[in-house]
Amino acid sequence: MFIQTEQTPNPETLKFLPGRQVMSTGTAYFPHPGAAEGSPLAQRLFEVSDVTAVFFGTDFVTVTKSAMADWPVLKPMVLGAIMEHFMSGEPIIRVAEAPPPPATDEDEDEVVQQIRELLDTRVRPAVAQDGGDIVFHGFERGVVYLYMQGACAGCPSSTATLKMGIENMLRHYIPEVLEVRALEPAAY
Repeated sequence: MFIQTEQTPNPETLKFLPGRQVMSTGTAYFPHPGAAEGSPLAQRLFEVSDVTAVFFGTDFVTVTKSAMADWPVLKPMVLGAIMEHFMSGEPIIRVAEAPPPPATDEDEDEVVQQIRELLDTRVRPAVAQDGGDIVFHGFERGVVYLYMQGACAGCPSSTATLKMGIENMLRHYIPEVLEVRALEPAAY
């Protein structure tokens, strides 16, 4: 098994491409070891010293390290953990109780539908290439609330991306949007 790696805009995060599907639908973010309970792969990655967060995309795994750790030392251990997991045949995520279904278009007003559509078609594909994800949380009084995940969480350029890119685009297309804010990891 050959696993490629790519750098991300976040120097603390690397994107690992195992050459096979990781998530069949959606993404999964584990901002700390306690969140990894339902994922054998995330648990295995957190066993590697200095791994602080794990994110799964369609065909990649993004791993965030502590600021004190060095990628040249950590990278072989992360590669080994990913390879070991795929060779074991264990699932990426154990099937548990199904999460509540996402809100349907009938449940949302037109502004929220437009926000979701722009995020899904223009923003999320771009940030996925960098090993992250941006997920809509809500819209209230002109403010769009988003979760930053994977390489986006804690990335030095995420504030610029949020304000200069996402906020400007949403304000251009949707006059009701006044501001975009990222929720802190502790908020979810």
